[in-house]
Amino acid sequence: MLACGVTTGLVFDIRRYAIHDGPGIRTTVFLKGCALTCAWCHNPESQALGFEAMLREHRCIRCGACVAECDHGAITWTDAGPVTDRARCTACGDCAAACYAEARERVGRTMTVDEVLAEVAKDVPFYEESGGGLTLSGGEPMLQGEFTTELLRGAKVRGYHTALDTCGFAPWEGFERLRGFVDLFLYDLKLMDDAKHRRFTGVTNAPILENLQALSALGHHIVLRVPVIPGVNDDAENLAALAAFAARLPHLAGVDILPYHPIGTEKYARLDRAYALPDTAAPSAVRMAEIAQLLGAHGLRVNAGH
Repeated sequence: MLACGVTTGLVFDIRRYAIHDGPGIRTTVFLKGCALTCAWCHNPESQALGFEAMLREHRCIRCGACVAECDHGAITWTDAGPVTDRARCTACGDCAAACYAEARERVGRTMTVDEVLAEVAKDVPFYEESGGGLTLSGGEPMLQGEFTTELLRGAKVRGYHTALDTCGFAPWEGFERLRGFVDLFLYDLKLMDDAKHRRFTGVTNAPILENLQALSALGHHIVLRVPVIPGVNDDAENLAALAAFAARLPHLAGVDILPYHPIGTEKYARLDRAYALPDTAAPSAVRMAEIAQLLGAHGLRVNAGH
């Protein structure tokens, strides 16, 4: 294991004053990279474990600075303005640095553990007043296992409350290394049927369920997070299976049900990617209440999220 200040990882966002990622006021650090490709993902820029180039087309002022700056021939000038060839783009960031209108962005920043914790330390007064702390999210933090472990270790040394927002898709050995530094697991649970899970996320749910059972058996503080995606996982069969599974977990603090929302669809356009669920609407408040009641009937403590 590398020394704390030397270990580096790829971060794509740090959000302050987060109030939905664990108790109190928190600093949420978003790590890049995820093994899942959920059809409804509202942070598609979090999926690739590497730098990416994003373009906000509406901000482009057609100045041509990006064309002149690109040494890879990935941006060419047309009658409609600059056009990017994604196959030739290396996401080096030169075009973003030259963009006067901030239409171009390089997603991802390499940071050391100490650099991240220095940012987190700026919010310590909020933690002390509210009982908050550090939350690691993504992407999937477990994909950068060493970096995540060292961040959590460093946070605990400094006395911060720690939360890990995870989809659970990782070897158990990774959880074994870091679980002692985690005060709260925010554990995503999406689909119980393996075939449907593969279809909508790209991976099996077997290790997700196994890791969840193992963490619960060891007595860890866990809150399940269930995104409610109409037409994907809000059917009676999936909800009943999920409720029965959750009710059998020996240690579970509660279940957060989170309504789908299409706020991330614009990001797909920025990445020149198609969105898989363009016609999906957010579930109604009535439907969310029905789902909360169904899960609650199994003895689960349910919170309907925002």
